[in-house]
Amino acid sequence: MEISALRLSTRHACTAGSLTLLLFLAPILPHAQQLAAPAVPDWAQPGSATHVQVPPPADFHRLSRNFDTPLGVFQGQSDIGSAVVPGSASFDPATQQYIVNSAGYNIWYTRDEFRFLWSKMSGDVSLAADVTFPNPDGYGDRKAVLVIRQDLDDDSKEAMIGEHGVGMIHLAQRPKKGASINDMQYRFGGGLNGVHAKRIGIEKHGDSIAIFISLTGEPMHQFGPPIELHFDEPFYIGIGFCSHLPATSDTAILSNLRLENAAGNVR
Repeated sequence: MEISALRLSTRHACTAGSLTLLLFLAPILPHAQQLAAPAVPDWAQPGSATHVQVPPPADFHRLSRNFDTPLGVFQGQSDIGSAVVPGSASFDPATQQYIVNSAGYNIWYTRDEFRFLWSKMSGDVSLAADVTFPNPDGYGDRKAVLVIRQDLDDDSKEAMIGEHGVGMIHLAQRPKKGASINDMQYRFGGGLNGVHAKRIGIEKHGDSIAIFISLTGEPMHQFGPPIELHFDEPFYIGIGFCSHLPATSDTAILSNLRLENAAGNVR
């Protein structure tokens, strides 16, 4: 992919910080395999005791890498926002597990970086899956998501249920293309203490988007109020994962997945 194909402003191309930006983009250049690990700009680094992650520059974008490669029930896959380390995914028919590997600084702010397994659908939809994180040492804010997106750009309108490595879940939305995400957050057991929902779900019924959970294996039930968000048809629906580390891949496993082209079928 040529750098000129990226949606970068001339201001970025001409500033003194352009070297850092080019290093951040290095893994998507044709000779990426010969380059050392890319530098990552300060804004993309995850939060720590001495650092707070901030939104990307307003005009920073990278084209997603899209693959018309079916996997399980899904029609295709994408590296949304082209994280500096390419993602991957596999499906085991015997265990019904989708294993999703991805780096990516976040699924948040005005743009996203994550591996996305998707199908194009119209009308009402129901999607649910069990979520596990096999790496016990992964970053706490990593996110496995069930998401509805208008398109495959890094700043797409979207609605999602996200389950974090620390156990928090949220119903989040980017209400229009390029807007900042806002959300309703839920914590179990009194805080961020590693208590995870066993199963999560999302449902689109007209323009109403609701999330569902099973905390310990009980029947799925709606959790919190829905949001109203309109999607033009067709839209994309699927599963994804982001390590919350810009240049370090991690893994989520989503299993027992159920995708239905109807509302009321989150199971």
